[in-house]
Amino acid sequence: MLALERLEVAIAGTRVLRGVDLAVAAGTRVALIGRNGAGKTTTLRAIMGLVPLAAGRLLFDDQDLGTVPAHRRTALAIGYAPEDRRLFAGFTVEENLRLPAEVLGLGAAETRRRLERVFAILPELVELRGRKAGGLSGGQGKMVALGRALMTGTRLVLLDEPFQGLAPALARRYAEALARLRAAEPALAVLITESNPDLLKPMVDAAYRIERGEVTPTAL
Repeated sequence: MLALERLEVAIAGTRVLRGVDLAVAAGTRVALIGRNGAGKTTTLRAIMGLVPLAAGRLLFDDQDLGTVPAHRRTALAIGYAPEDRRLFAGFTVEENLRLPAEVLGLGAAETRRRLERVFAILPELVELRGRKAGGLSGGQGKMVALGRALMTGTRLVLLDEPFQGLAPALARRYAEALARLRAAEPALAVLITESNPDLLKPMVDAAYRIERGEVTPTAL
């Protein structure tokens, strides 16, 4: 499904990704493990077209993503939950969830179907749907960011450090949501970045370790 081939990214003249090879097959959960600054976020941003490639290829179902503008990549059924959530503080939770569907021009029936899908995976968002995003806790914001990613990510979802900063109870609820997602949608592929591999052991099928922008397969 998703393949990174000898991917290189440079930011301000400094190489951040160095010949990255990584694959995510349909229906698999793949972890990208590394310390802060190792290149995890840059890898996801490269997939979404938010940083330019210096070399290499990004393939999604054999389509070269390098030919797809960043603002059109979600239309390929890719969802992205960034580490810092990037919610619109003045919008309600439901408005934040609906926004990607509206940008994609989905009809009312399809938007409603996707919203119901999100609420089935993340039932705690039902009671938060009318609350302004600016009044959410950090953990609640992470849940909303996941829900927003699911509004577009019907084939592939990218989760950047989803457990960072979560209290143990919230981390457990987030893990439970990912388990519900897998049970409900076994064909969905998920790429998760994390600095602590122990958090991901029960939920991933394969893992890579990134260090100074270089990626190698690893066991958890």
